[in-house]
Amino acid sequence: MRIGAIEAGGTKIVCGLGNEQGIIEDRVSFPTEQPEKTLPQIIAYFQDKHVEAIGIGSFGPINIDPSSPEYGHVTTTPKPGWTNYPFLAKMKEAFDIPFGWDTDVNAAALGEATWGAAQGLDSCVYYTIGTGVGVGVYAEGKLVHGLVHPEGGHILTRRHPDDTYEGFCPYHGDCLEGIAAGPAIERRWKVKGSELPPDHPAWAMEAFYIGQAVAGTILLLSPKRVILGGGVMHQLQLFPLVRAEVQRNLNGYVRAEAVLAEIDTYIVPPGLGDNAGLAGSLALGLNALRARV
Repeated sequence: MRIGAIEAGGTKIVCGLGNEQGIIEDRVSFPTEQPEKTLPQIIAYFQDKHVEAIGIGSFGPINIDPSSPEYGHVTTTPKPGWTNYPFLAKMKEAFDIPFGWDTDVNAAALGEATWGAAQGLDSCVYYTIGTGVGVGVYAEGKLVHGLVHPEGGHILTRRHPDDTYEGFCPYHGDCLEGIAAGPAIERRWKVKGSELPPDHPAWAMEAFYIGQAVAGTILLLSPKRVILGGGVMHQLQLFPLVRAEVQRNLNGYVRAEAVLAEIDTYIVPPGLGDNAGLAGSLALGLNALRARV
């Protein structure tokens, strides 16, 4: 079985091939540019691959309502050329096969639930904290959609008492993304996060914001695992800081051993590493193929 996968991020597109075991057999990546330049590259990659289905995990916001005339569109993104772009329809014009379609972070959550850190569990939440912040939600054995889809990167947060940075989100200023994503770290401290030492005060401030968000997620959704991915979370010193902030925020209210005594195995990095999004897109394609049978 050969399944195609597209992890469409705001910065780069990753296309790949894999099988029903979640093994990625081939991949290619290129920058996310105007769709008129990007789509031909995607189509050319799959043209001779003979895939049986393709899963797309896309940057958003996107329309995931199958009853909507705009189903499969990228909607209100600030990414030039992509606003209201019919991404899925353009792919279907090129390939007459089943397609899976969801957000890139929902895809990552599905990948982790299928083959990664949440395998065997019926719920998890996946945060990607990088150029932006996104949240994917897998609950009771399926991905969560609803009115649109989870947009947990834009929840509002309490300000750290020492933080004077105004936030960069064009919609909300100092929402979680605006104050905790990679660009916020760089603009606040005038250097890329990867250049800051592990004991820099930036990381305690970062954990302050992420810990608030994760504690709120635990209270609202009660996931059985929380997975923190994305480029910012490559700073592994963040994990103990975030776990401590979560416990401080919850203050013993959630009487679960996973939070009270086993938090090191409850809030974790992706089991699939940087493959979470692509593997999750593979799982979307696999599910679409199985749904057609």
